[in-house]
Amino acid sequence: MAHDGRPGGDDNLEAAAPRLPSVCLVLPRALLSLFPDASREVELSAATVGEAIAALDQRWPGMRDRLCDATPRIRRHINVVVDGQRARIDTALKDGDRVHVLTAISGG
Repeated sequence: MAHDGRPGGDDNLEAAAPRLPSVCLVLPRALLSLFPDASREVELSAATVGEAIAALDQRWPGMRDRLCDATPRIRRHINVVVDGQRARIDTALKDGDRVHVLTAISGG
């Protein structure tokens, strides 16, 4: 019997489950025009940039396709920056990170 009186229960079950880092994503205005219900800054929990993008896609279906190609990698015209450093889809996140999604500026 477990310490809490439930058969087979475990008092430390919640403590054993890893908590995902809480991060703030800052989205570009160009993306907001395609997803009018999206906010400029989004608080979410994710362990990697890829998980953060997946969380965005759950809230606003189709957003992942705007940010990633089929390989899956971040699209060439999109830059993701985590606390001032350019990131990839597998970049690890930690509590309090600010993740900026930037669109490339091109011209002649």
